This record gives sequence, structure tokens and C-alpha cells, in this order.
Amino acid sequence: MQEQFLISAKPDLQKARQCWLATLAGERRLSALTVEAYERDTRQFLQFLTGHCAGPPGIADIADLRPADLRGFLAARRNAGAGARTLGRGLAGIRSLLRFLERQGLVNAAGAAALRAPRQPKSLPKPLTAEDARRVVSAREQLAEEPWIAARNAAVLTLLYGSGLRISEALALTGSDLVNQRETVLRVTGKGGKTRLVPVLPVALQAIAEYRRLCPFHLGAEGPLFRGARGGPLNPAILQREMGKLRSALNLPDTATPHALRHSFATHLLGRGGDLRTIQELLGHASLSTTQIYTGVDTARLLEIYESAHPRA
Repeated sequence: MQEQFLISAKPDLQKARQCWLATLAGERRLSALTVEAYERDTRQFLQFLTGHCAGPPGIADIADLRPADLRGFLAARRNAGAGARTLGRGLAGIRSLLRFLERQGLVNAAGAAALRAPRQPKSLPKPLTAEDARRVVSAREQLAEEPWIAARNAAVLTLLYGSGLRISEALALTGSDLVNQRETVLRVTGKGGKTRLVPVLPVALQAIAEYRRLCPFHLGAEGPLFRGARGGPLNPAILQREMGKLRSALNLPDTATPHALRHSFATHLLGRGGDLRTIQELLGHASLSTTQIYTGVDTARLLEIYESAHPRA
């Protein structure tokens, strides 16, 4: 990687930094964009140290950086308009450089390791509208050429939206699950081995029954319920790809993913009066604070409607 900018550092630190960047791109095989970002972040850090140390820094000047020095850099970047994600990435780049130099016995990276990264803002889930969710899970909308594959896709997507399952949880079901259409509750093992009970809607049971009827493979009790085209376990990437086809056909946003159906399940329940504690149990969240993010989605949606509909908004 060729230097394209004037680096505010003494030759020994410039050379060491160049070796570090080459290691990132060569041995660690980081993407070109990541290496470019780390180059930019550490260049900005060295420019800050030039003012902080009253001259271009060398390896000796950064040998014992304190957390206070790094906090000063982050504060300067924040004052310049950098957000939490940018600051976090910048700190990660600096830590990587210092660890590289520490392995060569040149610096002590303890100060950087002791500094806590800026807290990252939580991005709100992006659910589908109720109408779009219904269109996605409708068997009539499926685009697969094989009828049994279309029925399979519809059954999986209906479970994601109707029961709030993660895609991994749906694909972990076996042939012994949901055999009887009178079953209304499913026992699911989620993250951390935590087991929960989720309701299964009649429409989901009908979709699964139709898939079972059309599936050309024997669905044994111990084998996976949802199969790939050759009879093996269904790969999540296949379902992601099928969802991409639906996005294009139904003119849905890029945020319409299989996992967005789980978000839609929670958001639509909350919008219809469901209480957070119950939704927490249905989703299998260990903490109520994880579920509370959906209150932000609902509030954001209300404001969006207000701003688009109110004549004085």
C-alpha cells in the first residue's frame, strides 16, 4: 500500500506503521476498505499527537501512551463531528497498531487496552408493514419454480412472522415437530440453549401441512423438517436468496429480510397492545432491555405517520 498523504511522524514510526498496514493487507487479509479506514484513522491520530507532543511523534513518544492521551484524541475527533461508530473504529485501528509494535518490544499497549470504546448507539429494527408481511408469507407470492420449494419457503417465512422465530430456530425443527395440525404451541430452543414456548397460528400449520404434502423427501422424525433441493438440511443462505427475489418482485425495501419478519412479529404485537414482558418471553430475550428497543420502533412509526399526515407538521 503506497502512502498518499504526508504523515506527521518521525521516520522510525512511519516505517513501522507502513509495515503494520502491509501486514493487515497481506497476512491478515483485511479488506481494502478496512485497511484504508485504519490508515486514515491512525494518520489522524499521529496528526493529533504532533500538536499534543509539540512535534512529530516517534516510537519513543508513543511507547507509554496513557488512556488520557487517547481520550484527548477521541474528544478532539468528537468535537470535529465524528460519531460513536467512527470513534470506535478509530480506537480499534490505534489499538491494532500499538499491539503490532508491542509484539516487537517497541511500545506498551496497556494504555490503549484499558480505554473503553465509545458506546455504540443501538439501531432500531426495521420491520415490514403488516400488509407487506402478509404478502411475503403468502404461498401465492412465492417465486420458486418447484411447487414444493415454494410451499417450503412459505412455511418457513410464515413461522418467522407468525411465531417470531429466528431463522436458525426454524431450520432446526425436525420432522417430529408440528405433525399434528391441532398443535398450537411449539417448544423452541434458542440462544444459549434457552427453551421457550411459542404459539403456532393455524395459517402456519396449514402452510407446513402443504409443504409436507408436496415435499419429495421422507421427513423422518430425527431429520430436519425443512429440506434443501437435494434433500439435505436447508441452508439459511438459500432462504435469504429467495427473500431477495421476493423483495424485487414485491417492490420491498432492502431491509425486508427473513429476520425482519421476526422484528415485524414483535412490532405488530406491541402496536396491537401486547405487553413487553410477554413479547420478551415469545422472542426468547434474556433481558427486557433487549425487547424495549421495539418501543422505539413504534414511537418512530407514530412520528412518521404524524409528520406525513398532519397538515402543520
